Parts: sequence; C-alpha cells; structure tokens
Amino acid sequence: MKILMVLTSHDQLGDTGRKTGFWLEELAAPYYVFKDAGAEVVLASPKGGRPPLDPKSNEPGFQTDLTRRFEADRDANAVLADTVRLDGVNPEDFDAVFYPGGHGPLWDLAEDPASVRLIETTLKAGRPVTLVCHAPGVLRHAKAPDGRPLVDGKAVTGFTNTEEEAVGLTQVVPFLVEDELKRNGGRFSKAGDWEPYVVADGLLITGQNPASSGPAAERLLGLLARA
Repeated sequence: MKILMVLTSHDQLGDTGRKTGFWLEELAAPYYVFKDAGAEVVLASPKGGRPPLDPKSNEPGFQTDLTRRFEADRDANAVLADTVRLDGVNPEDFDAVFYPGGHGPLWDLAEDPASVRLIETTLKAGRPVTLVCHAPGVLRHAKAPDGRPLVDGKAVTGFTNTEEEAVGLTQVVPFLVEDELKRNGGRFSKAGDWEPYVVADGLLITGQNPASSGPAAERLLGLLARA
C-alpha cells in the first residue's frame, strides 16, 4: 500500500505579513495512521523540498501526542525535508492520495494544474482521494469526466465559515472553503466548530477540521481494505 500526501508550498498569509503553510496535526495524525498500518508514505509539494509549516500549528495549545511523535521522528523529518515535486508525480504509482490542510493550499494547490490533474486522474482510475480542513478547497477547479465540477452533487465537508470567522481570517483568505464547495454544487454538511467530522461519497473523502484528519485517514484505510 502506497499513499501520496500532498502539502502546500505557500507560506504567506495574504497581505498580513504573517506566515502560513501546512497544519502539523493534519500531517502527523494521518501520517501515523498510514505508517502504523504498514503503508509506504510519500510526501509531495508544488515546489518540492521542505514545505512551510504554519508556525501556529506547533504552538503548545495545538500540539498533540502525534505532533510530538512526528517532531521527534528523524525518519519522518527527513522525508518532510525532501518532498518530491508535485508536477513530477505519477498518479499510477499510488493507491490513494491524501491532502492535509492549513491555509497555504488555498493559495497554491487550489490553483495548481498538477494538483487538479492528480485528483482527476486518481479518481478516474478508481482510487480514493481524501482532503481535510482547508484542503477540500483544492477541489475548486477539479472536474468530473463529464465536465461538471467534481463536487457537484457530492456529499462534502471542509473548514466551515464559522471556523474561519473564529480564527479571524474571513477577510484574508482568497475564498471560503464552505462557500466554494457549495458554489460548485457540493452537498455540504458539518458538525459543530472544531468537532471531528468526516464525509465519504464514493472515492472522495473530506474532513472538516484538524481534529478530523486522523478519522479521515482511518476512513481512507477502510476504503482501501474493501477494494
């Protein structure tokens, strides 16, 4: 079992002068779900090399046992320091694709042709794609084989408008994940703010927030086990 995890290369939080990137829990929790199940995990990003970590995600209040495990894991950090370039990835090499969130993906992965191609090709080949928190926004330009928006008519979730408002970034992000999924015809549902919530519709799995990243990875493993 070989799983590709796709991280952002974007590190600027709009025009605020603050840093962003990927959210550590959303990498660490699924990474160990996959590794502990015996999977081979490959990390990719648009620019390759070390992707930017959202510094806020490593503050004490957001650390978990799994983020601390990742921080202390030399092998994991070596892989993170040398992600492969996304445009060089062959989708056929992987059994599934997982996108951690953080705000960064809204700027780069959401507009990246290689990312769109990866998602479309993977799903068309009958392999699952999972995206959590802000990463479901990366689906905004992806199309179904008939040319309609990929999420049109599909059950989806993602970082909610109220969660974005709670972190004070509604006017900073280039678009709101919840609004964008709905605009493209997604059947959006959600739990309470910060509660774990995962939705699966066929091969497409989405999670609402950081707490949903581990459960989303477990759901993905369950789907692979039934394949």
